[in-house]
Amino acid sequence: MTMPTTLFDKVWDAHEILRSESGQSLLWIDRHFVHEGSFHAFNKLRDRGLGVARPDLTFGIADHYVPTLTRRLDAIGDAKVRSMIEQLTDNTREHGIPLFGLDDPRQGIVHVLGPEQGLTQPGLLMVCGDSHTSTHGAFGSIAFGIGASEVAHVLATQTLWQSRPKQMRLTVEGELSSGITAKDIALTWIARLGADGARGHAIEYAGSAIRSLSMEARLTLCNLTIEGGARCGMIAPDETTSAYLRNRPFAPRGECWEQAQAYWQTLKSDADARFDREVTLAASEIAPTVTWGVSPEEALPIDARIPDPAHIEDLARARQVRDSLDYMGLAPGQQLTDIAIDRVFIGSCTNARLEDLRAAADVLKGHRSKVPGIVSPGSTQVKHQAEAEGLDAVFREAGLEWRESGCSMCVGMNGDLVPAGERCASTTNRNFKGRQGPGARTHLMSPAMVAAAAVTGRLADVRQL
Repeated sequence: MTMPTTLFDKVWDAHEILRSESGQSLLWIDRHFVHEGSFHAFNKLRDRGLGVARPDLTFGIADHYVPTLTRRLDAIGDAKVRSMIEQLTDNTREHGIPLFGLDDPRQGIVHVLGPEQGLTQPGLLMVCGDSHTSTHGAFGSIAFGIGASEVAHVLATQTLWQSRPKQMRLTVEGELSSGITAKDIALTWIARLGADGARGHAIEYAGSAIRSLSMEARLTLCNLTIEGGARCGMIAPDETTSAYLRNRPFAPRGECWEQAQAYWQTLKSDADARFDREVTLAASEIAPTVTWGVSPEEALPIDARIPDPAHIEDLARARQVRDSLDYMGLAPGQQLTDIAIDRVFIGSCTNARLEDLRAAADVLKGHRSKVPGIVSPGSTQVKHQAEAEGLDAVFREAGLEWRESGCSMCVGMNGDLVPAGERCASTTNRNFKGRQGPGARTHLMSPAMVAAAAVTGRLADVRQL
């Protein structure tokens, strides 16, 4: 008889080539995404005279440095940014790697493009030199970010040495209330467990509330897994997964599709499978949630007040809260809904899919934003779909800028910045100091909540709109 096995172990074991005496596993990599920041790894190959082992399993995506005001390379004024994009083009061409470049109609953020093109599939092991690669685990794959030296190792060998992490099952049972999204689920559990709460674990999300999520919502949830310290996040594939993947460009076809379906149905944790840790949340306890500090763990329901460090017994925690409040320009005990904002941003690999844009447009329709803002779709395909539905017109009529796809204002490296001292309601994944630009103050929330903030000019409860 075989021992009951978790979803994670089933996928890991299927990719383990060998195990060292120290217990590390040499794993086969099914998909390797590289972007502009991967030039360090290509330089390592060049220095050692090595080629790319499997260019057919490697995919180049221009996203982090691409401007959202133009698709023309020669129109990019910043020489450094232009050089980063050019290096990706040159490196992928040299090694015969498929590239979704600046002028490709399929271009987009790597963690949006991969799923929508069908490159992300259940049971795969996927890596990228980006921490939010955990996004792809929404399909029942193991996906995680790697460093520059690891990127070079995968390019040269299509394998990677890794230590098997512990496993946590995070179960959310019940029905989510109206206005509650995957972003709220993620910020809630991260706030409760802490930014290191899942350190060293692979998370499997389970429960009725998780099964009811759309594919795009599942991607948002797994995207934010890394913000709670976990190595990766996974959701067992089901009919929702298959329906999303059917007829995608890189998805299996014909008999291969039927074979894939049969395999995907086996990708679930056995009934008696054991986890190192179990965490359960009630869906009814989750409210629209926003961050107030400089870490995703510093988040609260929208109807709460800013914590007072004077009432926190843990001295280290109290110092952290004081530091966060000082940077964010907030006062202890302040009501979250009293916090005025200066601008909004809707975009990023966390919340820039069609479903996200629809949710924001539903709130904005017929209103004017009281602050300036940018809407950057997650891919060119999402942009075209949104325009076909007239969503771009809703954003423009509300006074927001409708941009091209890219990482945009999620990370201040492509020209889209929040000015120093300004406060931004953002759909992104990190509110670290300076993340959206030097001195920028970021509040994370769902697309609908960002739209509510735009309409009111302050942090607001979308349920009241």
